[in-house]
Amino acid sequence: MIENFPFSVSQKKILDTIAQDFKMWNEKSLEELFPHHLCEKYKDKELLRQIVRYYENIWNNLKNTPTNYQNFKNITYDNSRKISFVSHTNETLGFGMCPVASPKTRCCNLLTLDAVQSCGFDCSYCAIQSFYNENKIGIDSSFNEKLKTIQLDPNEIYHIGTGQSSDSLMWGNKFGTLEALFDFAKTNPNVILELKTKSDNINYLLENVVPKNVIVTWSLNPQIIIDNEEHLSASLDSRIQSALKLSRKGILVGFHFHPIVVFENYLLEYGKIYARLIKEFDPKMVALVSFGTLTFIKPVLKKLRQRGLKSKILQMPFDDANGKYSYPLELKKEMFKHAYESFKPWYKDVFFYLCMEDESLWKEVFGYEYISNNQFEEFMKEAYMKKVEGFRVKMGDMNG
Repeated sequence: MIENFPFSVSQKKILDTIAQDFKMWNEKSLEELFPHHLCEKYKDKELLRQIVRYYENIWNNLKNTPTNYQNFKNITYDNSRKISFVSHTNETLGFGMCPVASPKTRCCNLLTLDAVQSCGFDCSYCAIQSFYNENKIGIDSSFNEKLKTIQLDPNEIYHIGTGQSSDSLMWGNKFGTLEALFDFAKTNPNVILELKTKSDNINYLLENVVPKNVIVTWSLNPQIIIDNEEHLSASLDSRIQSALKLSRKGILVGFHFHPIVVFENYLLEYGKIYARLIKEFDPKMVALVSFGTLTFIKPVLKKLRQRGLKSKILQMPFDDANGKYSYPLELKKEMFKHAYESFKPWYKDVFFYLCMEDESLWKEVFGYEYISNNQFEEFMKEAYMKKVEGFRVKMGDMNG
């Protein structure tokens, strides 16, 4: 019925977006929700405007209501995706500034190292799927050799992350990547090498010597978000247990609550995770805790809708966030302040920060702020290196 109305191009675009979202969110279709009562009251162009407004109101009400997954109970994730590995030789090493660094947000100037391209997990919100072929994992066959050619200033501290274009631990040492990265870290003690993951594949780290300047960090979310939005990744309990095993071995760990996702009773559910970490971990073994949330650019929004994956990740109120789309600042203040205040027992031992967030939030959340990205970077590296050096002295570098 809806397709029989002569909507304008702009109206059709709005309705197409709403229809895609309703399908993703497992809500009723435009046809099922059609406002027959409006046809009795309005005619011609005014009727078209009223119909669009009607759907927009439903759409916005859903976005502004905390998400719940009650209508997802009978949905099963389609795990028919076939992953293939593609070996290639890149002309240059994927080594450079974090691709999302921006002067408009407070960023840590992280350097990234692309050991693997694309990810075998299938998180509904992930931008990686927008930049790479979804089903092909790219392996640079000359990565190990290129890694040895990186020229670093021995008098400077470097913070390098490997979990930006793929998961750092998902494939273990399948391609010799972890072995090469550990050799690199051991050769360059002025490097802080961060492996970021949603995996529980830690066997290689348990069975081998891990340099002290390697920090392994886990992205954590409540299990309801993992079940419905972080497909194929390890469970919350498996991630925490993996972090515990490594910390007990003397390996520095960290935690990223990024993205924090708003849903029904979300503060309560995240609070349970915060309390568990405080109870189970020695903060002296934890280098960092970061907070961040969902932030999208238009091409990623388009890609997520095109995928057609059942997901409520876009069922959220969108505000402009320095040219991107994210939660309103007031909602961010609520989530981040709650998170930071929950970690009060760790304040003196752990480095806390906001990832890719508006600089105005820092004072509100932490009670302090950095004057620039460079100052933020220096404080972060100093805090991490202090932990690394403390381990070297305390444990006699028994593990690396």
